[in-house]
Amino acid sequence: MNQWNARIGSLWMWAFFAAVMLLAPKIFNSGLSVTMLSQMGIAIIACLSYNMLLGQGGMLSFGHAVYTGLGAFVAIHALNMYAGAGLAVSLVPVVGGFAGMGFAVLFGYVTTRKSGTTFAMITLGLAELVFAMSLMVPEFFGGEGGISGNRMSGQPVMGITFGPAIQVYYLIAVYTLVCVMLMYAFTQTPLGRLLNAVRDNPERVEFIGYNPQRVRYTAFIIAGFFAGISGGLGALNFEIVNAEVVGAARSGAYLLFTFLGGATFFFGPIIGAVLMVLALVLLSEFTQAWLLYLGLVFMVMVMFAPGGIASLLMMNLRVAKHGKLRSLLPAYGVLAAASLVLLVAVAALVEVIYHRQLNATMGSVLSFMGLPLDTAAAQTWLGLLAALLLGSWLFSLAQRRFSGQWDAVQEMIEKESQSAGAAP
Repeated sequence: MNQWNARIGSLWMWAFFAAVMLLAPKIFNSGLSVTMLSQMGIAIIACLSYNMLLGQGGMLSFGHAVYTGLGAFVAIHALNMYAGAGLAVSLVPVVGGFAGMGFAVLFGYVTTRKSGTTFAMITLGLAELVFAMSLMVPEFFGGEGGISGNRMSGQPVMGITFGPAIQVYYLIAVYTLVCVMLMYAFTQTPLGRLLNAVRDNPERVEFIGYNPQRVRYTAFIIAGFFAGISGGLGALNFEIVNAEVVGAARSGAYLLFTFLGGATFFFGPIIGAVLMVLALVLLSEFTQAWLLYLGLVFMVMVMFAPGGIASLLMMNLRVAKHGKLRSLLPAYGVLAAASLVLLVAVAALVEVIYHRQLNATMGSVLSFMGLPLDTAAAQTWLGLLAALLLGSWLFSLAQRRFSGQWDAVQEMIEKESQSAGAAP
C-alpha cells in the first residue's frame, strides 16, 4: 500500500512539473520572461547533468562547461550544414547530446582514472586546454566572434518555424521534461545506486567485484550526453555560440548553483538552475557588485546550510510532518527580520563602496532604496558601519535563539519517533 501511494505521489509530482512548464509562459508572458524561462530549462538540464557527477558520484568537476559548450558548437554547425537539407531543427539538440557524449568518452577516459582532488585538477586542466583551443582553432570555434546560425533555416513542420521565442520555449520545455525524467530514472537504476556506492566507499565496491573507475566513466559519459543536449538547446535559443560557453566562468556557475540548490537531493540542482538564471539575467542588471553578492551568499550557505536550499526545505518538511513547524514560526520571523536588517546594511555598504570606486564621476550621492547616500560624507560611512554592527548583533542573537528552539524541536521529534517505534 505504501509503495502504491509513493507511485501515485510521484505521478502527481511529474504532472505538477509538466503543468508548471506548460503554464509558466501564460503567466509570465513578456519577451524577457519567456527568454528567461527558456534559459531556466537549459540550465536545469545542465545542472542536473553536472549533479550526476558531483552529488551522485562525488566527482568534483571544474570543466563541465566543456561538454555543454562543445555540444553547442557541434549543434550550431549541424544547424548551419544540414537544417536546409531536411534535418529537423528540433533534433539539433540531440546532435549536441551525442557530441557531448563523444567528447565525454574521449576526455572521461583520462579524467575518471583518478578520483578526488586529482580528478578535479585534471578536469580543470582540460577545461583550460579546450578554452585555449577555442581561440586557436577559428575554423571550428569561430574565433572571438563565435559561430552564428539561423534556427528558421529548416523546413516548417506543421507551421512551426521556431522563429517566435514561445515556440523555442516549448521545444526546450519538452526536452527539459524528458531529460529530467530520464536523469531521475537513472538514479533508480542499479548503475545509479552503484554510483552512489562508489561515491561513499569505492574500496568496498571494488571488494564486491565492481570496477569503480568503470562506474565513474560510464556515469561521466551519460552526464556528457545530457550536458550536450543542454548546449544544443542553448545554440538554438541564442543562435550564436562563442568561446564563453566553454570558459571557466560557465563551469564555475554550474558548480556554484548546483551546490546552492542542494547537490545531495535530486531536485536541488533545479532550484539552483532557476537561481542561476535570475542572478545572471536580473541581478547583474541591478548592481555592478552582483558577483560579490553571489560570493557572500555562497559563504553563508557553506557556513549555515552546507546541504543547500533543498536540505533546508526537506528539514522543514520533516518538522511540518510532525506538526512542529507552527511553534518555530515566531523564531523564523525574528530571524528573518534580523537577517533583513543585516542584508540591507551590507548591501548599502557595498553599493556605497562600488559607487565611490567606480562611479565617482557621476557625483558623490547614491540613491539606495530611495534614500540618498552621500559617499563623501563621514556621517554616511559611520551610519552604515553602525547599521552593520547592529544587524550583525541582532542576527547573532536571533540565530542563537532559533538554534536553541530548533534543537529542542528535533529532540521532541526523535523522542516521538522512538516512542512510536517502541509501541506494540
